[in-house]
Amino acid sequence: MYKDTNKRSIVKGISWRVFATTTTVIIIYVFFGRLDLAVAAGIIETFAKVALYWAHERAWVKVRWGRKKIDPFNLWFTGLPLSGKTTIADKVYAELEKLQIPIERIDSKDIRDLIPDIGYSREDRNRHMHRIGNLIRTLQKNSISTVASFVSPYKESRRAIREMVKNNVVVYVKADIETCKKRDYKGAYAKALNGEYQNFSGVNDVYEEPTHAEIVIDTDKLSIDESVQIIVKYIKKNYVK
Repeated sequence: MYKDTNKRSIVKGISWRVFATTTTVIIIYVFFGRLDLAVAAGIIETFAKVALYWAHERAWVKVRWGRKKIDPFNLWFTGLPLSGKTTIADKVYAELEKLQIPIERIDSKDIRDLIPDIGYSREDRNRHMHRIGNLIRTLQKNSISTVASFVSPYKESRRAIREMVKNNVVVYVKADIETCKKRDYKGAYAKALNGEYQNFSGVNDVYEEPTHAEIVIDTDKLSIDESVQIIVKYIKKNYVK
């Protein structure tokens, strides 16, 4: 979130006055034919109106009328690997950015690239979700909303996120496991079935379906664009009015 400083307001005032005063000088010179009168009027006008513009700008900073307060929210995308979480979340984030609200994107892959030794056991994942919850809570304290996408297969970790952050909106990206396998261009499901990957949600580890998700997106029935429209509409209705 950005806020205009006093220096920015002053520079804006000066840049505008240079343009406006030049116009005034030209008009006076054209009508009266006296350059000295035109320059004198321009100088007086510049200093007077820069001061007035600065005072006007700073006064409006203190006025709350006409402003919209947007409480930060967290869109939490959960679902089986390759269910479509990241693809839909990316597009939702792009649409919400157009609303000019402070918002950040958090994805499991990006976080694991930063912290590679997280682990995939139930305890490791729950501990990791607690870290993410703290990150989101910190962003919310600075009025920044978030779009987060994590498999988050366990009920207790999703419950912890809901308790830690404000305005948590769970988006369950639902897909049949066979559909997920077809989308698996990296062969992760095959490696899990062969035993190369352990604790792989939906294969050799559980995925506990959310029972109280605010939004359920069935990617076997909805297109990506339709899914995005549903989610953005929900956010506009409840948080960005």
